[in-house]
Amino acid sequence: MLQPVVAAVIERDRRVLICQRPQGKRHGGLWEFPGGKVHADESIPEAVSRELAEELAVQTTEVGEVLFSRVDQRSGFEILFLHATVEGEPVALEHSEIVWCEPAQLLSYPLAPSDHAFASFYLRTA
Repeated sequence: MLQPVVAAVIERDRRVLICQRPQGKRHGGLWEFPGGKVHADESIPEAVSRELAEELAVQTTEVGEVLFSRVDQRSGFEILFLHATVEGEPVALEHSEIVWCEPAQLLSYPLAPSDHAFASFYLRTA
């Protein structure tokens, strides 16, 4: 069975937040949408809220429907990309760097494979 992973699409002022994975982790140095694994005892919105608090020190005020999903067969994860609205200014607690990126610039960043697939989809539907 696949392990669900959430990836939050946080938009502000016509920009989207992406985060650089730290070196030494899987896909280290690549950029991603913030999020992480869903624990067995939590809902998708609860996982988004917990992950964004842990990674970015923000409070999630709204979690939307799944925009896109991608199965990563190598890891056994199914990554669920969802819109999220947050309060507070994100701080890179677990990432090397964070940036508010114009959507048209997303593919200029070296994105992790599933994040690249989502960014391509996002740009086609924006």
